[in-house]
Amino acid sequence: MLSIIQAAGWPIWPLIASSVLAMAIIFERFISLKTSKVAPPHLLSEVLGVARNGLPSPEVVAQLENDSALGEVLASGFRALKADPLCSSEELREQMESTGRAVVQRLELHLTALATIASAAPLMGLFGTLVGMIEIFGSQTPGDLSGGNPAQLAQGISIALYNTAFGLVVAIPSLIFWRYFRARVDAYVLTLELAAQHLARHLRQPRR
Repeated sequence: MLSIIQAAGWPIWPLIASSVLAMAIIFERFISLKTSKVAPPHLLSEVLGVARNGLPSPEVVAQLENDSALGEVLASGFRALKADPLCSSEELREQMESTGRAVVQRLELHLTALATIASAAPLMGLFGTLVGMIEIFGSQTPGDLSGGNPAQLAQGISIALYNTAFGLVVAIPSLIFWRYFRARVDAYVLTLELAAQHLARHLRQPRR
């Protein structure tokens, strides 16, 4: 691996840094976007079961808020209803949607950086290719029919090819995981919205 890096020259270092950053983002997002941390499957039904007996205690609401992203959204509905017992279901949804926007922003954390790496890596590889081409043409001397310096020529070819390949190696997985995480966040957003609507209807039903 070290020999490849040496053969690729200095233009490969930004690509290596980008690959390390992409791997860190992918690892962090896999942990942060786990279903148990965002939207546990049975949380809504459990919350609705507790709410049948009236508003839960502040301790239960605080525990719900710290449980997951979905729990944070649902807890904001309980807090809004406790602050204004006469608020409508629309006002409850607005409060939960406001909290949901902050939650979604956290779910989307670092995804823009990952998309930027996916877009920029091929360009950085192309830059390395251009540097290699400059090395190749720099090995040629006017009037020299021998093909120039063979060592410099080989170095230029190595820089060009390795940087092109490494740019694609970084870009392709970054793009795949960005699309995967993007789809996962979109699915979570829909889950949060539906859960908020369901809880708002449930909380206001006894007061109709």
